[in-house]
Amino acid sequence: MATDWLGSLVSINCGETLGVFQGKVSSVDQTTQTISLREPFHNGIKCPVPEVTFSAMDIKELKILEIPGSSHGIQSDSLPLAHNSRNAKGTVIPSTAPVAVPRKDEVKTQEGFNSPQQCSKSYGERHFEAFTQAKGFRRRHNSWSSSSRGPNQATPKKNGMKNGAHLKNKDDECFGDGIEEMLDTDFDFEGNLALFDKAAVFSEIETSERRNGERARGTPNERTPSRYRHDENILEAEPIVYRQIVVPHQSGKEYCTDAGLVVPSISYELHKKLLAIAEKHGLSLERRLEMAGVCASQMALTLLGGPNRLNPKNVHQRPTVALLCGPHVQGAQGISCGRHLANHEVHVILFLPNFVKMLESITNELTLFGKTDGKQVSSVKDLPDSPVDLVINCLDCHENAFLRDQPWYRAAVDWANQNRAPVLSIDPPVSAREQAVDAKWSLSLGLPLPLAESAGRVYLCDIGIPRQVFQEVGISYHSPFGCKFVIPLHSA
Repeated sequence: MATDWLGSLVSINCGETLGVFQGKVSSVDQTTQTISLREPFHNGIKCPVPEVTFSAMDIKELKILEIPGSSHGIQSDSLPLAHNSRNAKGTVIPSTAPVAVPRKDEVKTQEGFNSPQQCSKSYGERHFEAFTQAKGFRRRHNSWSSSSRGPNQATPKKNGMKNGAHLKNKDDECFGDGIEEMLDTDFDFEGNLALFDKAAVFSEIETSERRNGERARGTPNERTPSRYRHDENILEAEPIVYRQIVVPHQSGKEYCTDAGLVVPSISYELHKKLLAIAEKHGLSLERRLEMAGVCASQMALTLLGGPNRLNPKNVHQRPTVALLCGPHVQGAQGISCGRHLANHEVHVILFLPNFVKMLESITNELTLFGKTDGKQVSSVKDLPDSPVDLVINCLDCHENAFLRDQPWYRAAVDWANQNRAPVLSIDPPVSAREQAVDAKWSLSLGLPLPLAESAGRVYLCDIGIPRQVFQEVGISYHSPFGCKFVIPLHSA
């Protein structure tokens, strides 16, 4: 009788520890009470071994899913094996719940339903259903509507075992997912990775970079960088002209901006001529003083910490700035800068020696500065002994070099050098002699002068000179400032 079951498709439940197995019966040994399955599936996954043998002691439940040569629905039957029960050895195992699984390409009529249903479930799907039913899994599917039932079909009761089982099978057959291919084959990561020729791809990238490597940025002789800033354009419509400012007489020193534009320096004579023509066209000294004061104060506020230092929650730590000015136009520019700093809640101490007669521009600036909370002193002894946050140097002028011999000048220079605060020089002059005060930053106006290395890092500010004024003195000019009024310069 055991040979009658060979080739049958069965499902064996071995409990929670071993799980559920499905396969075709290859042998049944009544003597040793064992059964063997070929092409087995374990919990819905194909086993790596071709055959598995089970003992009757391990079998909790055995179901007949398909019998070879059966032309009708699959029915339960029993194998000549003993059940796992201790007092029931040698007895047959009755099927507790028949499972109707039709063959491929075969249309079955379910009992209790008037409408036929065509099933096209694969082999792996049927075993996956048996596994999920054994584990108690529930598949999420669409609810039944009245239109999907026949005219004489009543809504099944929740406790009706027969109709409930048929509805569950019908739902699984309609909404089940085909997983046969997914279960049989695994994705070969190593094989797919081997198809990617990394060396060839990187070689192609390097060849493309070398082919397009003639495009330059920064200076005309500089090669294309491998990385770009966030504000740089990768695609350029036309070549960039970096030398947009051409002066009639080269002074021997050139600078460049962060964008790579070349900014040549000019001599003091050409600078003086440029300011004279600008004043003739309406750019008066008062306007230039205001522009220089605004630009210098903006740079000073940035050096003092910007919004991190100057905010309403930090009023108890107001920065202190010492302003050293002389009796000339450069000193008036410093006083204008101090007025704007005092308006931005900076504690400003202005040093200006007493003179019998001063320039009108200085007198006007002092009048405005007196309306602020800034402090004015005429003696170095009144300057603070402790280090300040910033020293602004406006002691030197372009024309009168004899001021360096004055006692007040030497005293102010000694105080600035002894104070450990950084120094910002506004419009420093070009001199063959070494700078009296070592500056960390220097701010030039309009176009830079050929400053020495002791001037520190050079910045350039826009004081509002029109383009045609530059052309009148023979300078071909294009603004290098962009969206800013103060830009840093680098030695080319």
